[in-house]
Amino acid sequence: MGTRTVDETGADTERDETAVDATEPADADADVTETEAEPEAAQDAPETEDRAPSGVGQGAAAVVSAALGLVSLTGSWLGTVAAARETLVGQLETAADAGVATQVKEIYGDAWHTSALWGGLFALTALIVGVVVLARPAFGTPGRTVQAPWIKSVAWAGVSLGVIGLLLAVLKYTDVLLGLPTAG
Repeated sequence: MGTRTVDETGADTERDETAVDATEPADADADVTETEAEPEAAQDAPETEDRAPSGVGQGAAAVVSAALGLVSLTGSWLGTVAAARETLVGQLETAADAGVATQVKEIYGDAWHTSALWGGLFALTALIVGVVVLARPAFGTPGRTVQAPWIKSVAWAGVSLGVIGLLLAVLKYTDVLLGLPTAG
C-alpha cells in the first residue's frame, strides 16, 4: 500500500509505507510539527517567582570596603606614584641655592603630604562604602531586613580600617605623626 506525499520541490511522489526512509524518524511521536512544539516549549519555560535578594552585592561591597581600608593603611600604587611625582616637581622647582629647610619641605614634605592625602581618600572611601553596606537593610525591601552575619562583620572591618586609616592620614598630613625633621 502506498502513500502519496509532496516533497520539498513540490513533486508528487508515491512511496511504500513498509520501506524505511533514513531521513524520516522511525517513531511516529518524534514527528512533531512546529505548531505542536510551541505549546510544549511554553510549558517547559521556568515560571517567574519572587526570589529574595541574595545579598551578593552587599557582600561584595563589604569586601571592597575592607580592602580599601587595608590599602589606606599599607599604601597604594597611586599614592606612591603621586608622591614620586611630587618629589620630582619639588626637585625641579627648588633653586640650587635654596636653604636646606626649603629643600626638605619642597622635595620631601610635599611628597609626604601627597601620600597622606591619597591614604586619606582611600580610607574615606572605605568608610563610606562600609557605612552604606551596614545601613542598606534599613532602606531595602520591607520585611527583608536580615543581612548575613559575615557581611556585617566584613563591613564593620571596612569601617574600622577606614576610621583608623583616616585618623592616621590626618595625623600624617598635619605632621603630628612622623613630621619632617627641622633643618637648622
